[in-house]
Parts: sequence; C-alpha cells; structure tokens
Amino acid sequence: MSLSRLFVDADLAAGVEAPLDEAQVHYLRHVMRRADGAPLLLFNGRDGEWRATLQSRGKKSAVATIGERTREQAAEPDVWLCFAPIKRARLDYLVEKATELGAAALQPVFTHHTAVERVNLERLRANAIEAAEQTERLSVPEVRAPVTFDRLLASWPAGRRLLVCDETGGGPPIAEVLSGLGEVARGAPWAILIGPEGGFDAAELAALGRISSVMSVGLGPRILRADTAALAALACWQALVGDWQHPTPRLDADYRTSRTLV
Repeated sequence: MSLSRLFVDADLAAGVEAPLDEAQVHYLRHVMRRADGAPLLLFNGRDGEWRATLQSRGKKSAVATIGERTREQAAEPDVWLCFAPIKRARLDYLVEKATELGAAALQPVFTHHTAVERVNLERLRANAIEAAEQTERLSVPEVRAPVTFDRLLASWPAGRRLLVCDETGGGPPIAEVLSGLGEVARGAPWAILIGPEGGFDAAELAALGRISSVMSVGLGPRILRADTAALAALACWQALVGDWQHPTPRLDADYRTSRTLV
C-alpha cells in the first residue's frame, strides 16, 4: 500500500507539527483509513520532502509530526505554460499532465477565439496539487488568474523567451528550433503559448511577431487539439531544453522503503 504523500503550506523541519486541513484529515481517515501514528510524506515546494506521522487533535483535526528529510529541495526548469481555457474535463486533464511534465506556472489566457468565459482557479490548483502529490514532484506549479491576450503581451517580462505553437505553418518544426538553441537561450527562462481551438487570429499573430523573444514553431502535419498541443510542446521542451536531458535518479533502498507500507 502506497504511503500517503501530501502538500502543505507550513514550513517543514524536524520536530515541527504541521497542521493538516479538514479535507486532508478526511482523506487520511476516511478514504485511506489511516490511524494515529500512520507514516506520511510531506512537501511544501520549499523545504524538500519529509517523513512525518499522523496525530489527531480532535474529531476533525490533526497534525503531522515531522521526522527526517527524505529529499532536498531541487531546482526545476523555469517554464510557464500559457494556454487558452478549454472545456472543464479537458482543462482538468491539461493541468494535471502539465504538472506532471514540470510546468512552473500555469497561465490561462483569453484570446479572441477563446470559447470558455470562466476559469475555476480553486479547482485547477486542487488538480495541480493532487498531480504533484502522486508523481513525487517537490513543488506545485503556480496557478495564475486569467489575463487577456493583450494584457499578457503588454506585461511580458524582458528576457523570458516565448515559444508560440502556430498551427498556420508560420514556424519551423519544434524539434529543429529547440535542438538548435545556444547555451544562453537554453539557460534562459521560457514560456510556451497555446491558442484556443479556433487558433490565434491574424492580429494576435501579428502582435506576437513584434516581440523579439518570440519563436514560432510547428507541431507536425496534423492539427492538434489545444490540450494535446500544450502537452506535446511541453514534452518537447523538457526533452530538448529542460530536465529530461538528465537521467532519472536512482532511488536508494531507504527511500524506496519509505514509500511503501508493509
């Protein structure tokens, strides 16, 4: 049975009691059937990952008593995923998989052809947290409030490169562009921008073309759905620029044991 792994906001250090929210207590007690003293793993995106034990503080409250650290916090690639919101089920899937793929920030963008008018940020953040907990990621991506396309470009930070997936054929293949980058470009902060199902309009493409840090790329001969395009582009970026260039770390015997309840 897998060891329960939770994201918390509290600072983590040996001997500290980290409060658990009501939803986490319900999950541990009534879904996972964990009793007092049950071992846990906690992370907060700052202090690495820690062993802990569950301790009740009443019928609906509990804390986690922190033990030893299992993993140090590690730096992650600085890549944002900017995307036009899509229908709820597919948006949930996009956020979950983008978290697994290592996006540092998730930025919804309302473009001219965006059909969805509202975004439930609490739901998206909950999806991101759950994905990080389940995939042993040490951080949770920042889930940002939606902005308009014009506002995104007007406030674009200097030095952050923007990879635009252009379904009109306005850019070379993504692998050709990313594999040909120099060391300065590889070490820069990045973002990936995906348009809505209807694509960017002509004015938006023209505005993107006026930004020096923008690189337009294509994603092959087929027109991809927005969620597929976002995840495909992020996977290509991680493989050719990001941390997929490094080998998967081998887990030592002590850590493997800590992840399993016998």
